Amino acid sequence: MILITDDRRVRLLANGATDTETDHVPVVKLFDPTGPATWLLTELDADGDTMFGLCDLGFGFPELGSVSLAELASVKGRLDLGIERDRYFKAEFPLSVYAEAARLSCHITEDERLLRQAEEALGNAHSKLPPNTADQTRR
Repeated sequence: MILITDDRRVRLLANGATDTETDHVPVVKLFDPTGPATWLLTELDADGDTMFGLCDLGFGFPELGSVSLAELASVKGRLDLGIERDRYFKAEFPLSVYAEAARLSCHITEDERLLRQAEEALGNAHSKLPPNTADQTRR
């Protein structure tokens, strides 16, 4: 499987080339199909290999950091399966929100309730999701 498509590569490189520190929205989600490891990546350095994002190896301590695309591509896990790209992942929050939700839950999560809680804790009000009206009472 192609881990980074051409259009995603262009976006990752553009994010990596910014001179100012920016809280980018994750561009790609990679995961181990036979284990708990997950990566939400926002940037690719000009070297074409060093990526930055939220890394969760499944030990309960997700962290922001760098990872080598070549190393991820070379991984062969159980059943001889490699790392895969989540084709259906669509980020709705900036990386800081995913990182805060991961800190609260001890793993990368896409649970909307936890992401909204993290967004509120960080004071971010610029997510792409509509307001949560499920908790409001009917009149």
